[in-house]
Amino acid sequence: MPSRPGPVTIEMVARAAGVSLSTVSRILNGTAVVSETKSRAVEEAIAALGFVANPVARGLAGGRTLSIGVVTQAIDSPFYGAALRGIEDQLGPEGYSPLFVSGHWDAATEVRCIDVLRSRRVDGIIVLTGRISDAALKACAKALPVVVTGRTLKAPGLFSLHFDNFEGGRLATQHLIQLGHRRIAFITGDPAHADSIERLRGYRAALEAAGIVFDPALVVPGEYHEVNGLLAVDRLVESRQRFTAIFAANDQMAFGAALGLQRRSLRVPDDVSLVGFDDLPTSQYAIPPLSTVHQPAYEMGRLAATAMLEMLSGVKPTAELAAPRFVARESSRRLPG
Repeated sequence: MPSRPGPVTIEMVARAAGVSLSTVSRILNGTAVVSETKSRAVEEAIAALGFVANPVARGLAGGRTLSIGVVTQAIDSPFYGAALRGIEDQLGPEGYSPLFVSGHWDAATEVRCIDVLRSRRVDGIIVLTGRISDAALKACAKALPVVVTGRTLKAPGLFSLHFDNFEGGRLATQHLIQLGHRRIAFITGDPAHADSIERLRGYRAALEAAGIVFDPALVVPGEYHEVNGLLAVDRLVESRQRFTAIFAANDQMAFGAALGLQRRSLRVPDDVSLVGFDDLPTSQYAIPPLSTVHQPAYEMGRLAATAMLEMLSGVKPTAELAAPRFVARESSRRLPG
């Protein structure tokens, strides 16, 4: 049985094109100033031999691997999925490839993720929120560029993108207050998440501004998944707390809450108004369409990637996320009477 031929090498391309190895290398790196004849000869040799450039090897020769590590929390999350797409869309045209790993909201796992990415010699690391400590991020930034979302953090080699979760929480609650609601239940996110803490703080600030006494019995913990919204409604109903509206700290929990209300024969918005947070693409197709705070997940990913590319080019990033805005849809209505 004949042996399988090995991969086509850059040396084979150089021989076929009749040029030096360094000329082929410079053409592939985009740094060569050569005649059109030599350039065409190299292109024809590449096509004839089926040569595929090795970006890692080429990058290592120039000090880069053309790859960016990305620590997300859950690859299957509809929110972070949009952010990952934004990163991919921004890096691709610039010749960079993202390497995605999941931290699962665990600080130790996120540290291991960063260690793995550094072992792959990525050129920089993007961290989407997470629980890894500020100190660990600052330490990593001493070795390679770091972009982190969901924080206001400053350090050499590090850039942070912050979304105003406090204002988003305030806007969602204010919307319900303006519709006449005063008994507003709140389904929180994970209490260890900074964004969850800020959304709760915004909820309380809106109540206080309207002269509504904060009732801790109306605050139910959740963990940002649909099932948490469903269970939160069960808990609220079984506690016999009176409420006319629910603010869920993300759209996924709002979807679960809608199902929980339906199973309790409570109609949205006729019996209970419902608002979420994030404005996932599916929110406008919920029944009824969900009122929510718009958080630009795709744009967050795109801006994080842009900031990383700027840092690698020696440019100081200046990107900022747009301020939160409330999107009113059919799931919230004025309280009758």
